[in-house]
Amino acid sequence: MTRDEELREERIDSELVYDGKIVHLEVDRVRLSNGHQTIREVIRHQGAVVMLAVDEKQRVLLVRQYRYPVGRILMELPAGKLDPGEEPLACARRELEEETGYAASSWRQLGSVWTTPGFTDEIIHVFLAGGLEPVEGASPDEDELLEAVRFPMPQVEEMIRRGEIQDAKTLAAILLWRLQGG
Repeated sequence: MTRDEELREERIDSELVYDGKIVHLEVDRVRLSNGHQTIREVIRHQGAVVMLAVDEKQRVLLVRQYRYPVGRILMELPAGKLDPGEEPLACARRELEEETGYAASSWRQLGSVWTTPGFTDEIIHVFLAGGLEPVEGASPDEDELLEAVRFPMPQVEEMIRRGEIQDAKTLAAILLWRLQGG
């Protein structure tokens, strides 16, 4: 048995406990390579995108949004979930317009990140967007209230150091951008 095979887990059975609009909760019984059985609670998610949108003055477009699960307003990069069958770049273009009122003329994928692989299969595709132009009539979805704001990257990095930006997808996107020469 190889080292990888020693780490794998085999699903024995699965029960769909909750089938929601955004997430689906499965409780799986799995067999470990050592023969033991255990339970894995897995949140299934269709995936999402996050956009690091930078304007001509090198300001980063962020959104301020109340996040109900944590009970606070967070400062984060614009993001959104994929619709069934939607390509990540198409989703990024749509979500940037909906959340910020801007469209971008240049796009580059910086990578993808598993958000919390200990209990969910959610993957977020990270994009760099440039050449920002306002889109007339763009507005967020009816169930989202948010405010788009812009800050120079040095100020964003200072906000991260002070703990004012704690959103994981935002931190990951900025790290990927920096590691690729941004």
